[in-house]
Amino acid sequence: MVIVLISKLPSLFGGGFGIVTGLTMEILELVVIVGVPLALGLLWNQWAGGSSGFLMGTFYALYWANSFRGMAGSGTVLLAYILSPMLIGYMAGALNKRSDNFKRLLVSATVASTIGGIVLFSIFQMSRANVVTGITGFALTVLARILAAVLTAVVVKVFFWYGMGAHKNPNIS
Repeated sequence: MVIVLISKLPSLFGGGFGIVTGLTMEILELVVIVGVPLALGLLWNQWAGGSSGFLMGTFYALYWANSFRGMAGSGTVLLAYILSPMLIGYMAGALNKRSDNFKRLLVSATVASTIGGIVLFSIFQMSRANVVTGITGFALTVLARILAAVLTAVVVKVFFWYGMGAHKNPNIS
């Protein structure tokens, strides 16, 4: 919903690029390759998180593949878009162990997304097609994922309140 709303802002203010496009693309990236695998890893298990991370990362890499076509070193960047969400989803599920405790959700999500962001930034540095450099690039890559992890942990806790977790409630007949 946020992506759609932000994507409509350029038509209201004129122009089509700039800060609005940058925000839209960052939110899209965070939802697709951080939020979905993280949520499924926290809600179900590491296998659901890892496999959804692989699928969502592959979709995101395919989304960007045409833009990188023919660019030297682009395969490394596209591979990073697959490995990072897979790692984030798997680690979140493995650290959380199907717990619905908010502190454990928050710590698991933060640790998994921080390590996934560091891995993504590190793989970016190995590519000749990289444009994410320096301390600013590191902060944008890692800190944005930490913020997405905190928001995802809150959403997952709300899902648990409504009984949408992996474990069954034994008090329901």
